[in-house]
Amino acid sequence: MKKLKDQNVKGAVDYLPEEETIRRNIRRTLEDTFIQYNCLPLETPILNKQDLLSSKYAGGAEILEEMYTLSDRGERELALRYDLTIPFAKVVAMNPDLQMPFKRYEIGKVFRDGPVKPGRFREFTQCDVDVTGVDSPLAEAELMEMACDIFSKLNLEVTIQYNNRKLLAGLLESISIPEPLLNDVILTLDKLEKIGMDGVKKELQQKGVSSQSIALVEKETQQWMNKEICYFKSYSSANEKVKQGLQELEELTSYIEGLGLQKRCKFNPFLARGLDIYTGTIYEIFLTDQSISSSIGSGGRYDSAIGGLLGTGEPVSTVGISFGLDVILTAIKSKEEPLSLDENPDYLIIPIGTKLEALIVASSYRKKGYRVELDMSGKRTGKSLDSANKRGIKQVIFVGEQEVESNEIVLKLLEEGNEERIPFQF
Repeated sequence: MKKLKDQNVKGAVDYLPEEETIRRNIRRTLEDTFIQYNCLPLETPILNKQDLLSSKYAGGAEILEEMYTLSDRGERELALRYDLTIPFAKVVAMNPDLQMPFKRYEIGKVFRDGPVKPGRFREFTQCDVDVTGVDSPLAEAELMEMACDIFSKLNLEVTIQYNNRKLLAGLLESISIPEPLLNDVILTLDKLEKIGMDGVKKELQQKGVSSQSIALVEKETQQWMNKEICYFKSYSSANEKVKQGLQELEELTSYIEGLGLQKRCKFNPFLARGLDIYTGTIYEIFLTDQSISSSIGSGGRYDSAIGGLLGTGEPVSTVGISFGLDVILTAIKSKEEPLSLDENPDYLIIPIGTKLEALIVASSYRKKGYRVELDMSGKRTGKSLDSANKRGIKQVIFVGEQEVESNEIVLKLLEEGNEERIPFQF
């Protein structure tokens, strides 16, 4: 047979049982925590109308360049979803009778034709929670607490960086950055930690920002770097956006401190998130040891999306958080002590010339709630026992012809080496 090579599309991967077991454990941890916070389940289509995903209230120019587009037999323009946010906003817009606040979670595949690197693929799984109908930063605080709970359960130490887009936009307005350039400057400043000030200046030049404006950005950002929220109060009297952003940040910080999360949450005045959709609070989650440089979760407030899809333009309070299942897997695999998983069966059933009867025993034990593996290898009993010992299986049941005749099975405890006969009605 001809050997298969490179049969996977670039950025799409197969997960063999060992990895997939860890992925499913991560997914269960996320989903159990979502349910604990009383989030409701939702599922949206992977296939969407292209104009929905490309609307100005969606992901922004950079993501739209990575969107997979196609057409159907009716020549309708379609696209694969690149996140779960706009599909959620669409659901809320189409269902005005939803009880508010509406808090949902969704776990599903998304697709982006972007760069491939460790933990970042073109087909990947996102795990999202979104809340609509809550004006207060209380919603953001709860989502940030949820993130801390999840990563504590996964034994990953994380830092959540947070900021407010109103504050950053207002600060740039206060140093006379023209309104048409605000978004370009914000999205470039978001990369400050990755590309440094020289990289920021170069990118702003490429975007057509004037030398005077670039010099102002460089001068002021040096002053803003590593400053606490209270430092920016002096700007609030002259700019309404700064004032609003500070008020929201101060309230959010009071909740963070009240929950005792201040050591895991850090204010970053340059954090912007690379999406046009965000209107207020934003946050990104990083491994504290920086063993992976990219974020493993992120989110923020996007009050314009639902009203924009409805065509009213009226803000609808909405905030969300997203966790990348694949990058979390990469983080867990990189640890010296990976997540401990006990995936062995409770019982291994070994038939000795009794295939049907062994199948009946396995069925009976599964109905009792046990995890059961039926040995179908056809190996000799000794080899099957050696394999069970190597795998760490603790309990083996033998079903032989003699046992069937006497309506019994033999239970062997491998660690103790003990055997006992147990009545079983065939």
